[in-house]
Amino acid sequence: MYVCSCFGITEQQVKQHADNGACTPRQIASACKAGTDCGGCVRRIQALLGRGACPRRELIDRGAPAFPQSPRPAAATTANAERDAA
Repeated sequence: MYVCSCFGITEQQVKQHADNGACTPRQIASACKAGTDCGGCVRRIQALLGRGACPRRELIDRGAPAFPQSPRPAAATTANAERDAA
C-alpha cells in the first residue's frame, strides 16, 4: 500500500528505511523524500514508525550522544600538537 502518493513510496519501503536506522519522519524524508511535498503522509509515517526500538533513541536514553563526534583529521591534530608544543 502506498504511504506517499507524491513520490510513490510504499509501507514496505518506509519499513525498510526504518530497519536501516531511520527513526523519525524527517529521517525517512531524507532517505526517500516521503513527506516532503504535500505532507499528507507524515502522520502515516509516524504511525508506521511507532514507538519501537530505535538504535539512536536507545543511545540517547542511556545518555550517549545521538551523533558521536567524528575524530579530527590527522592534519588538524598534528597542527594543534605542534602549536601546543611551541
